[in-house]
Amino acid sequence: MTKLIVSTCIVATLLAGGGCAADISSGHNKDWTPLFNGIDLTGWTVKCHPADENRQFWRVEDGAILADSMSVAKHDYVWLLTNRQYSDFILRLQCQAFRDSPGNSGIQLRSRYDDQANWLDGPQIDINPPGPWRTGMIWDETRDVNRWLYPDVPKGEWVDPSMANPDLDFYFSDTEPSWNELEITAIGTWLSARLNGVEIMDYDGAGVLDDEIHKARRVGMVGHIALQIHRNDELKIRFKDICLKDLSE
Repeated sequence: MTKLIVSTCIVATLLAGGGCAADISSGHNKDWTPLFNGIDLTGWTVKCHPADENRQFWRVEDGAILADSMSVAKHDYVWLLTNRQYSDFILRLQCQAFRDSPGNSGIQLRSRYDDQANWLDGPQIDINPPGPWRTGMIWDETRDVNRWLYPDVPKGEWVDPSMANPDLDFYFSDTEPSWNELEITAIGTWLSARLNGVEIMDYDGAGVLDDEIHKARRVGMVGHIALQIHRNDELKIRFKDICLKDLSE
């Protein structure tokens, strides 16, 4: 799909309305599907190392999904995966970060969990409250890749604030409006993200997301969406109004 067609799709979607959860409940924007019912984790599955299985890192409180590992300093990656897989879509959600949380989170796209290796392969849209400038950048968790895709830096090197969009706005729970609105578009090898209405990432992953490494892991172009608690991080973050417009149908 060309960028012109992609842009047309996005403009049409934005004109259709902003808060997808409210629009769905009122009968508008019927093309949007809520991925979270606001009550429990129906439609989602926790994936983690067996040692972490009995820890309640993911739960629902006050109509939002809460990731909370603040009292546990030692743990492996803990993921909350959608039961369904997706390919081309627009994903909208709201997230709320807390200043006393030093941990990292993110949103995996088109990913797959290996229960034998206890590893989730696939690209991740970073959410990093301790350094909000990193939010929206792409880290690839896929084995044999494990590097930043956007910005594109060599494996083993790291991103820095100079690479971020200076217009990025990131809110914490104690600052109005306290919730961040994140929109992620995935069409073919093209990914983009908008945070609070500002474009923060535009990436064409041709030759990367569809290469032999990703094909072997069956990720990059189709897979699950997942929310992350990073290994050994003390994290507190909330998610709500998670909605998806399927563009593959």
